[in-house]
Amino acid sequence: MCGIVGFLRRRPATYADRDEAIVRRMASCIQRRGPDHQAAFVDAPTGLALGHLRLAILDLSPAGEQPMTSAGGRFTIVYNGEVYNHPALRRELEGGGGAPDWRGHSDTETLLAGFEAWGIEATVRRSVGMFAFAVWDRAERALFLVRDRIGEKPLYYGWQGQGEDRAFLFGSELASLKQHPAMVHQVDPDALAAYLRTGYVPAPQSIYRGVAKLTPGTIARVEPGSDIVTITPYWRAVDAIAEGQRTPFAGSPTEAVDALEGLLRDAVGQQMMADVPLGAFLSGGVDSSTIVALMQDMAARRVQTFTIGFDDAAFNEANHAKAVAAHLGTDHTELYVTPNQARDVIAELPSIYSEPFADSSQIPTFLVSQLAKRAVTVSLSGDAGDELFAGYTRYDVTQRVWQTLSRIPWPMRAVAAKLLTTLSPMAWQRIADSARHIVPSLNRFSSVGSKIHKGANVLASRDGDQLYRGLTSYWLHPEVMVTGAAAPSTRPYDALDMPAGLSSVERMMALDLLTYLPDDILTKVDRAAMAVSLETRVPMLDHRVIEFAWTLPLAIKTREGLPKWPLREVLYRHVPRELIDRPKVGFGIPVGQWLRGPLRDWAEALLNPAKIEADGLLHSAAIREAWQRHQTGRSDHQYELWSVLMFQAWREAS
Repeated sequence: MCGIVGFLRRRPATYADRDEAIVRRMASCIQRRGPDHQAAFVDAPTGLALGHLRLAILDLSPAGEQPMTSAGGRFTIVYNGEVYNHPALRRELEGGGGAPDWRGHSDTETLLAGFEAWGIEATVRRSVGMFAFAVWDRAERALFLVRDRIGEKPLYYGWQGQGEDRAFLFGSELASLKQHPAMVHQVDPDALAAYLRTGYVPAPQSIYRGVAKLTPGTIARVEPGSDIVTITPYWRAVDAIAEGQRTPFAGSPTEAVDALEGLLRDAVGQQMMADVPLGAFLSGGVDSSTIVALMQDMAARRVQTFTIGFDDAAFNEANHAKAVAAHLGTDHTELYVTPNQARDVIAELPSIYSEPFADSSQIPTFLVSQLAKRAVTVSLSGDAGDELFAGYTRYDVTQRVWQTLSRIPWPMRAVAAKLLTTLSPMAWQRIADSARHIVPSLNRFSSVGSKIHKGANVLASRDGDQLYRGLTSYWLHPEVMVTGAAAPSTRPYDALDMPAGLSSVERMMALDLLTYLPDDILTKVDRAAMAVSLETRVPMLDHRVIEFAWTLPLAIKTREGLPKWPLREVLYRHVPRELIDRPKVGFGIPVGQWLRGPLRDWAEALLNPAKIEADGLLHSAAIREAWQRHQTGRSDHQYELWSVLMFQAWREAS
């Protein structure tokens, strides 16, 4: 795991020293991604500068340092990630006569040899792993950017500046691009509105105009003297989904479990490759317990596992993780975190995430990464089980709601929704409050006005897709809060080329795999772990596991009344059922309570109307209304408010 940065000038420059200073400055601001070694490569006549920060994982010797040039001299790379099957690629190169005289045993050198023998795209297609890299091809005089299939590793890029200073910038984090003199820090209103809806800036957007995220599974090509960026996909999740639908798994449920365990064993075994200490996050849930169980089954020694706990039982799974660890015999470390320790992280969030990010589980994710880093440099994670095996309860809830709702003709629902929204949430709340002494049952409900408006949004949904998008939104109509913003789509499926024939649950899973997983979950884990120089790996995102999961009929994924049935059955072969079967506890913190208590002054300062409207991006009325309702205790707007607070905190720090 590393950090990469660089730029390609629109017109070549003759001052190599200045360009090296710029690219090193770009790299230094994300030093935590690679504290072990920093270096740069500059080709002034071409206008190219590449920078690399190394977190040494494989081949700790100087033979693994970057920027690295291929043995034939054609390719120079800066690379972030791991290619887990690189030993097999080396054997293939050696068998085909395409291997150089190896200088070391890093996967970086393997990639470069593959480029020489097979070309960039063919090598990437052969590679199993997580990666984001930039490679300069001297023969074609072109710069290529490549991102892994599902988006584990980040990569931002874009043309910035004018005239002689115009340059194509790229880097692992937005913070590095901001160090280049051509970078214009102009917030994109549409990206801001999309962020306020989802809690993250969805790819390919970034929070800044003119800067994009490279979409997963693609290769970008840029040539000196041209502003054209050509994007070519080499793998698409929608194609894997469609192929799974065309060729569904034909075996029995037990055979499906056998096949899944075999694939997961292979993925976990490959991802345990490291020349540094390695461990795993363990929450005690199905996903992380499955990964740890397979690790321990294959390991020659006790696997190191890490859990953080909270005294608040509503947010604590540490006792369950401890029981699983004891059964498996891992070397387990747990840390109970005080509310003050958790709140102390908030001040660091703008620098950790470098663009607005509002999933509050970012805080415990950082804390467990910090705990793991004390003992290991690599940690495996159980992420992606919910998206691949129908684990989220919201899938079933949305499906049930839509089955009932769809029986009422949409025009009737639309009229009812319009009537319900003629009064503001605050007006409905006042009516409910005044009626509580007449209708005592109203005392059982909080956020009445907000719930009525959310219910109206549900009623107005034209189909299950729009319903799901609404139910998973923070602000339902963020465009009214952002100056000059268009309304974010409530039907992102339309832009994703979704395969036909999917059930409603499968469509929700597909949307999460394509958007929520890479843009929220993987972003959260990457930035939190990299903030403490920890590499994280996600075995369930081996593309072979993804492709297999989509061949499984939904009746196998949700079987015997349980979500993630095949994953559970793999786990039950290693851990007793009674240690696992329990209600799921979210990996979160009591943000809503904190905003009424210890965080109130901090939040009040950031939500001051004058501060909100100071740069002309946001309108404060709806935000202040939500803040006031939240403070009464009769409304819970923690998600909406946290998204604004994280934007305001980021804006203040940027």
